[in-house]
Amino acid sequence: MSKNGVAVLGVFVVDLAFRAGNLPAIGETIAGSGFAMGPGGKGSNQAVAAARAGASVTFISRIGSDAFGELALKTWEAEGISPRVTRTAAPTGAAFIYVHEIRGDNAIIVVPGAATHLSPADIDAAADAIRGSRVFVTQLEQPVDAARRGLEMARSAGSITVFNPAPAMTVDNELFALSDYVVPNETEAEALTGIAVGDLAAARSAGDVLLAKGAGTALITLGERGALFHARDRSIHVPPFAAGKVVETAGAGDAFVGGFAAALAGGADPLEAVRFGSATAGISVTRAGTAPAMPQRAEIETLLKEHAAT
Repeated sequence: MSKNGVAVLGVFVVDLAFRAGNLPAIGETIAGSGFAMGPGGKGSNQAVAAARAGASVTFISRIGSDAFGELALKTWEAEGISPRVTRTAAPTGAAFIYVHEIRGDNAIIVVPGAATHLSPADIDAAADAIRGSRVFVTQLEQPVDAARRGLEMARSAGSITVFNPAPAMTVDNELFALSDYVVPNETEAEALTGIAVGDLAAARSAGDVLLAKGAGTALITLGERGALFHARDRSIHVPPFAAGKVVETAGAGDAFVGGFAAALAGGADPLEAVRFGSATAGISVTRAGTAPAMPQRAEIETLLKEHAAT
């Protein structure tokens, strides 16, 4: 079978983003400085990032038969993403996102809604898309059983498997063993390994734990410090790509994963794909929003060339 593009299993939610100087305490009401509503969900964000980065993308999920579900379909149509989704009576998911009005730091509460009911049967229904993909990506916003089935199917078909263990939770080592790349951020890496990722040495130690769990390669994103590519035969720090003033960090990890997957699907060397993902994330944090902040391929390539020249 000829393999092509990226298949993403995950969740779509509508993001409700509030900007303010701090989170309110219990019982407190504060004035915010901004509000935005738009498409989100880790899986959908990653699909948008991969599509804008030039990949052919299929997205597998469940959504509700409601206005938020209509927004999902319009979002994917606009981005050229092929949806393999079931519409149900359950509501489409939503996410509360607090964004610090100065630093751009964020805190998020996600309710997956209809996607809470994703099951192995949904994965089997999209088997052709998964088996035909060059790269398969999933996370943990949908049920673990669905993620496991997707990884099993992709692995048996010879697709490259990318597992973004977010939000971090205790899962069987089997999921790591099914993953060519496990891609947590610093917080998720600590939750999964018990090691606080305060510096590169600690990140490498956390990477060793993930490799011991069975991961093919641990790819730990380090925010403003870049990313660590940690494999059994090499451990390489990839510096960040500065593209301007940081406005908002929500969605940066999804930008990285989507860009990384798109580059792998295009035949890039893994380290080249990490740099491509880092550049994708570097641009995304200079813009407000989540999925709308994902850059186009030409922008990513321009930033890579600029950094290569310096």
